[in-house]
Amino acid sequence: MGINLNEMPKLGFGLMRLPEKDGVIQHEELCRMVDKYMDAGLNYFDTAYVYHGGRSEVAAKEAIVKRYPRDSFMIATKLPAWEMKTKDDRDRIFNEQLERAGVDYYDFYLLHSVEDGNIATYENLDCFNWGLQKKAEGKIKHFGFSFHGSPELLVKVLDEHPEMEFVQIQLNYIDWNNPVVQSGKLYEILSSRNIPMIIMEPVKGGTLASLKPELEDKFKAIKPDNTIASWAFRFVASLPGVMTILSGMSNEEQMNDNLKTFTHFEPLSDKEKETVDEVRAIMLDIPQIGCTACRYCVDGCPMNISIPDVFRCINTMKLYDEDFRPRMFYNGLVTNHGKAADCIQCGQCEGVCPQHLPIINLLKDASEILDKKKEA
Repeated sequence: MGINLNEMPKLGFGLMRLPEKDGVIQHEELCRMVDKYMDAGLNYFDTAYVYHGGRSEVAAKEAIVKRYPRDSFMIATKLPAWEMKTKDDRDRIFNEQLERAGVDYYDFYLLHSVEDGNIATYENLDCFNWGLQKKAEGKIKHFGFSFHGSPELLVKVLDEHPEMEFVQIQLNYIDWNNPVVQSGKLYEILSSRNIPMIIMEPVKGGTLASLKPELEDKFKAIKPDNTIASWAFRFVASLPGVMTILSGMSNEEQMNDNLKTFTHFEPLSDKEKETVDEVRAIMLDIPQIGCTACRYCVDGCPMNISIPDVFRCINTMKLYDEDFRPRMFYNGLVTNHGKAADCIQCGQCEGVCPQHLPIINLLKDASEILDKKKEA
């Protein structure tokens, strides 16, 4: 049975950036967020084996599975290529995921972050046929993949695996013509084949939730009561063929704002699209590190460098022409984490980065700015 698009909520709850305090997921706050989301008639939850260091699927069990009837929500998770060496690892990981979340089946199951660097693993371990077998067993209802590769690879995978029911891609207004992400081209390929799309990173890891004041003013002049993040969501939700848009919400404020955006959804008008184009053009004149803060690089870093936060400091300094607050943040960050200068160039981070960033060189550049004391 195919996906019933009429049953899919436009807003999906991504469980990658859950509320935390001192590294501990805040269960009570998460439960309140889940309740607000479900009360709004929404019910799609997206997690993964590696999110929150393996704790996201468990958090889903505690906040969702134990508290709501199984047929009242849909839950998705993913099989990571970088955690597998043999075919036995497929079932080992999958069975662990069932146990972590306390479910007998997953509504949506994805091969995680398919790209040029790991497609061979999925093919060599026969993961596509394995997924179909799990579907035949009733352990998976819908089978697809998330994607961080080239348009050419996407066409190849779709040609070779027409059984894939959906694809999850990164898409937002700033990455539409990004030569690495190529959101626009990926969207056009999937749209031309009528393949349902789940969208991740609509706000690009929070980058599009807060802009330079002069850019925010352009949005506020049209919608003074709407947040800057809502424009990013409306851009994506206005595109035909988009099934569900994931938001990794970290607090109740973000949940409330997203519910406001989607409960009374208004597609972008022609004038608003022109404004988004204008903001995009100005932003692309300011070079930024294209980090989405997925944090895949953090857990395996032997020097405990909080790489996304380092890059956030650098991007903030570029955007706001000042360095006091970013430096204060960085000085606090490195009391519990390694400095950018501590990088030993092992390459673990670059091997798992969905954005294919040259992290080693970027950390070296960041260290030149953040680790050296300013001349008196």
